[in-house]
Amino acid sequence: MTTVRQRRVGKGTEAAEDQPSEETNVKPDGKIPSDRTGGRVWNILSVTVGGIAAISFGLLTSVYVATLHENDLWFSNIKEVEREISFRTECGLYYSYYKQMIQAASIQQGLHGLVYDNKTESVRTINILERMNVYQEVFLSILYRILPIQQYLEPVYFYIYTLFGLQAVYVIALYVTSWLLSGTWLSGLLAACWYITNRVDTTRVEFTIPLRENWALPFFAVQIAAITYLLRTHLQPVQERLTLMVVFIATFLFSLTWQFNQFMLLIQALALFILDCLDMLPTAKVTWLYIIQLSGLLLVCVLQFFNSMILGSLIISFNVSVLIARTIQKNLKKGGLLKRLGKLILHVLLVLCLTLLINKFIKKILNLESDEHIFKFLKAKFGFGATRDFDANLYLCEEAFGLLPLNTFSRLSSTLLFYVYGFVLFLLTVAAVIVAFRNLSGSNQVQPKGKMEEYTVTLKPDAAYSLVHTVLFGCLALSTMRMKYLWTSHMCVFASFGLCSTEVWKLFLKCLHLYTSQRTQVIKYSIPIITLLYISYKFWPGIMDELSELREFYDPDTVELMNWIKSNTPNTAVFAGSMQLLAGVKLCTGRTLTNHPHYEDKNLRERTRQIYQIYAKRSPGDVYSILRSFGTDYVILEDSICYERRHSRGCRLRDLLDVANGHIMDGLGENEPDLKPSLYPRFCEEIKKNLPSYTMHFTRVFQNKTFHVYKLAKHK
Repeated sequence: MTTVRQRRVGKGTEAAEDQPSEETNVKPDGKIPSDRTGGRVWNILSVTVGGIAAISFGLLTSVYVATLHENDLWFSNIKEVEREISFRTECGLYYSYYKQMIQAASIQQGLHGLVYDNKTESVRTINILERMNVYQEVFLSILYRILPIQQYLEPVYFYIYTLFGLQAVYVIALYVTSWLLSGTWLSGLLAACWYITNRVDTTRVEFTIPLRENWALPFFAVQIAAITYLLRTHLQPVQERLTLMVVFIATFLFSLTWQFNQFMLLIQALALFILDCLDMLPTAKVTWLYIIQLSGLLLVCVLQFFNSMILGSLIISFNVSVLIARTIQKNLKKGGLLKRLGKLILHVLLVLCLTLLINKFIKKILNLESDEHIFKFLKAKFGFGATRDFDANLYLCEEAFGLLPLNTFSRLSSTLLFYVYGFVLFLLTVAAVIVAFRNLSGSNQVQPKGKMEEYTVTLKPDAAYSLVHTVLFGCLALSTMRMKYLWTSHMCVFASFGLCSTEVWKLFLKCLHLYTSQRTQVIKYSIPIITLLYISYKFWPGIMDELSELREFYDPDTVELMNWIKSNTPNTAVFAGSMQLLAGVKLCTGRTLTNHPHYEDKNLRERTRQIYQIYAKRSPGDVYSILRSFGTDYVILEDSICYERRHSRGCRLRDLLDVANGHIMDGLGENEPDLKPSLYPRFCEEIKKNLPSYTMHFTRVFQNKTFHVYKLAKHK
């Protein structure tokens, strides 16, 4: 088990860029007063200072997480094998392809090895570029090879520094989004501070560096910033075209770097759909965003050799359905309240039916079953019947796919983030309901003109999008803890925007009958500054203590195993074991695997379930036959799995296997009535007794406190 141990050491204010400007005083002769020039200079100065602050905070965040990574592992001082082991589970698998490309004789041979890979899954040749989102590793390895930096920078540092550099892009994008929403860079400053002080809940890049989300989320943040700018009114055609180009590039890069892209984009498309139906966004811009999502995904599909999971995704079917339904229902936004509600219900039903029909048709044509485990997992998770499916239960029992823990909210509240977020969310939700009702009923001119300013509630398109975005991604985070990083980072943006927004404070003060323009301006700037001072006072000492804490990587058993494999097994040897461990075996030793952690393939999932019979109650002959069918030469057994205590009964890996095999689980507790005792003891326990029925098939060749390696006999 990998652990760490203690190391032993030898502001200001500015005018809103897109706010309605006050009338310029004009002299009777038509000349504009000279103070306009001074205002323009002040705006330029403000934008310059805000931009410098954004870049500075982005770079500081990058240095911060890089320092934490170094301090936690003593990365610069440990051996290469320890560095590679520190890339745990699927992280190690992804990094192995970067290493493979670096070590290839040429770029062409490296690409050929990825397209025709026969070492990731034994007795099977697969296309890594089709199956996995590793174009970023390919691009980075090529860049490393062609740049004159080999003598100054090791490949691993080039890799991790790139990821830490992307964190700077991430924070800058969050900063800019908040700035665009509120009109003041003070909001961006507050968003960046909240992102850093809530680091435990906003990012995990410092210990899961190669994870796909660490590549993708910075591009997603850039896309959100570009959409926020796109939804502004009075954009020039050139500005709009350039912004659409940025949205497309960011969407494409986000989709290219993360296999879960389709689910994130589906939620985004739902947000656009809801707002478009409620007439809160310009229809033309929403249509362009649908087309950009489709174009980006289809381009990724082409680059991934026409990956069928992309073609069969719900987001493709949904966007096509929305565009078709809109063509059929041309007068959707005309008529009174009841008439529009009727049209809206029909529109939603039409889109839903078309989406399901198109998706089912595509999956039927492509014979697509790769994502069926996700729907089984969702069905069981939300209480639509229990399941004995091994893959679904494997997800259900993982904490990362469970509900968001309640202690998350206490951590977010300690920085005031959650309190402010709740306050802003409530106010803007009320405003959105009022605006949506007014839009649907067509009652924009109800109040007398003289009282319009006093009673009218407004919600800008970019603020409306940000509201629905945070609500939908919040629901996703609450249901699946692993997805909280999509929500918490935007929570920082949303809360800081609300705290610095003239519209939010104006609405709040009007509800209390305390509104004046001067009071709104004072609160808009004083409350964020006080919040920043509080955060700095409370959390700066803790950050300094965190940066001064020095530890080091310590996992001698895994290091010993990897060194033994490299020294005592042939390069062509095939290894079986747990998905997580085998990713490290491939990275550290280059040996061939039977299975791995990238779980988005039906054949691989079935193969993994079969390999995992080494932890089930099966006969030695059965296990031997299964392993040999995948060309296995060596099998690695882990005591941490065989005698697992991390999960409770019913969620241990051996329990999942027993239930899937129809066997009674170990230990005290209830079992389903149709489960039966197994005829055989648990394989991983019994093989250690060296009984003849086991030794005729398996010979132990390595052992330490954690791992047991057995060589398979060559007979049939």
